[in-house]
Amino acid sequence: MAKSLLFLQLFLLLANCKSKEADPEFLFRTSIIVKEDHTWYKAFDYFKQILEKRSNGRIKVLLYPSEQLAKEIEAIRLIQAEVIDITTTGSTLTNWFEVATFCELPYLMKDSIDMNLYINGRVGKLMETEMIEKAGVRALCHFERGPRHLTSNRPIRHPDDLNGLILRVPNVPSFVTTWSALGAKPTPMAFSEVFTSLQQGTIEGQENPFAMINNGGFAEVQKYVNLTGHVISWVYAVIGEKQFQKLPSDLQELVVQAGKEMQKYEHDLFLENEKNIQQVLIDKGMELIEVDTEAFAKKCERAIFESLSPAMQEIYNELKREQETYAKSNRENS
Repeated sequence: MAKSLLFLQLFLLLANCKSKEADPEFLFRTSIIVKEDHTWYKAFDYFKQILEKRSNGRIKVLLYPSEQLAKEIEAIRLIQAEVIDITTTGSTLTNWFEVATFCELPYLMKDSIDMNLYINGRVGKLMETEMIEKAGVRALCHFERGPRHLTSNRPIRHPDDLNGLILRVPNVPSFVTTWSALGAKPTPMAFSEVFTSLQQGTIEGQENPFAMINNGGFAEVQKYVNLTGHVISWVYAVIGEKQFQKLPSDLQELVVQAGKEMQKYEHDLFLENEKNIQQVLIDKGMELIEVDTEAFAKKCERAIFESLSPAMQEIYNELKREQETYAKSNRENS
C-alpha cells in the first residue's frame, strides 16, 4: 500500500512538471542525490543544456536534486519501471550484481591511478556489461569521487577510538562489513536522511568525500573530519537501457557524446573543488584529524576479503597484482 502511494505521488509530481513543459519527443527525468551546488548537479545541468540544444528540442531533460524523486536504490527500480530515466549510482548496484562492489571497496584503491586502471580494465568493462544485463541501466559516464572520510563529534585516530560509534553508511554490504570489523555500529541509511539523524542523535557519525560532507551541511552537526581515506571510488551516471533503446540512432549518438562531455566537464569542476574544499570545511568550524591509516586498513582487511564470494576474491587478488605490477614498473622507470 505504501509503495503504491509513493508511485502515485511520484506520478502526479512528474505529470504536473510535464504539463508545464513543451511536449518533446523524449523526456528524461533525472533523479540526483545531491543539492544544486554540487559538481554532479552542475554536470547534469551542462548535459541538459547541450543535449536539448543539439537535439533541437526533441529531447528534454528535467533535473530533480536532493533525492526529490527517489532515494538511490529506489531510483534504479523506478528507472527499470520507466517511471524515471537517469540517475547516479555506484556500489549500491551490488543489489543487482556483485562485481559493483569494486566501485567502492574499502582499502582497495590507493589513488585515482588505481581507479582508472580498474575503470578502463576488465573490471570496469564487466561492470558496464552487467549494468545493462542485470540492472537494466547503461553507463553514460563516470565521476571520480574524492576519498571518503569519517566525521564525528569526537576525534577518531585509531580503530579503538570508535568504541561502538553509531555510524551511517550507504546500503552497501562491504561498508557494513568494514565498519563492523573496525568496531563501529554501521547503520545503512539514505543520504537525504543523514543530516536530520545526526541532528537528532539517532546516529553519531557518517562517512563521505569532502564535497559530500560540505554539500550535506554536516559542518553544522559534526565537529571532526577524521582523515580515514578508506575508500577511493567513482560513481556512474546511468540511463535506463529500455529508454536508451527507444531512441533513434541519431539521438543515441547525441546522448553518448553528451555523456562523454559531461564527464570531462564534471572532472574539471571536481579538480578545482578539491583544491579548496578542505579549507571551506575548516572555515565552517570543522577540525581535520590525522589517523593511523595502517591500523584501520589492517584491522578490516581480512573481513573485507572473506565477505566476497570466491569469484570476487579472484578479481580482488587480480586487482592487487595489477597494483603491484604498476608500482614496480614505476619504480623501475623512475
